[in-house]
Amino acid sequence: MKAVVLDRYGNNDGVRVGEMPEPELRDDDVLVQIHAASVNPLDLRIRDGKLKPILPYRLPIVLGNDLAGVVVRVGPGVRRLKPGDEVYARPAQERIGTFAEFLSVNEDDVAIKPRELTMEEASSVPLVGLTAWQALIENANLQAGQKVLIHAGSGGVGTFAIQLAKHLGATVATTTSTANAEWVKRLGADIVIDYKKDDFAEILHDYDLVLDTLGGETLEKSLRVLGPGGKVISVAGPPDPALAREAGLNWIVQQVMCLMSFRIRRKAKQRKVTYSFLLMKSSGRQLRELASLIDAGVIRPVVDRVFPFEATKEALAYVEQGRAKGKVVVKVR
Repeated sequence: MKAVVLDRYGNNDGVRVGEMPEPELRDDDVLVQIHAASVNPLDLRIRDGKLKPILPYRLPIVLGNDLAGVVVRVGPGVRRLKPGDEVYARPAQERIGTFAEFLSVNEDDVAIKPRELTMEEASSVPLVGLTAWQALIENANLQAGQKVLIHAGSGGVGTFAIQLAKHLGATVATTTSTANAEWVKRLGADIVIDYKKDDFAEILHDYDLVLDTLGGETLEKSLRVLGPGGKVISVAGPPDPALAREAGLNWIVQQVMCLMSFRIRRKAKQRKVTYSFLLMKSSGRQLRELASLIDAGVIRPVVDRVFPFEATKEALAYVEQGRAKGKVVVKVR
């Protein structure tokens, strides 16, 4: 099958379109013929080798972290899905490879795709949708009347998280550029801060939650907008010891992560708030919940551009520029 393969870590020079063997089908797997897959910053971090301590892949691997397509075969243990079903999924982290014609995915990680969406739109949802769901609902238990700051509101996670937080009844603030200010308001943001003109940490106070997608200085400043007991959940900051323990990583890696996140955790403790790193997990159940919200018109995915499969390297380079509004998709079939 055709696939986008990572031969060596570093940059796009280590990425090629080539032939790979069709994946094997385990008892609880469905084999999906992939119609579309979306590009995520996670793909860039894997490509660059930044996640090797957490995700020690053996190269070469096929890149790609979410998909939409059609089930063509099922393992003997599969009970919920059948050939012909139109599905979407975020495969388990150790079984990525959606930039390809086929992928075997555990049935528990797959859901029927939202009926209102095209394959391209559906493929844009799983990773960012699950990230927003697990940050806002599972980890933070965001409630109506609470206040949340979502960084980079025009990005893939941001566009989804704004809509979900608004659905939950929260007051939503976000950061974006001047060009996208009115647009993120239409998505549901109550307060929009132009990061080029204003300092969000000087404007926002006593927030319950910050969803950080940027890391670095933005993450540190985010602690200042929280009230006592507030939380910052980051998908871009340093991994914390809780993640290392949960992932079953060895003692040495746990200590490395403890050191990496020591400074931000100490600063959070001084302010009587908490810091945690989110490594999103696959969940077909949560994708079914998200499909219900999408089909009900509560959330709509935002697709910036669709690239042909042969131009996947160009799609990666485009996402790397950091200017996409919403998601970037690769049309596989």
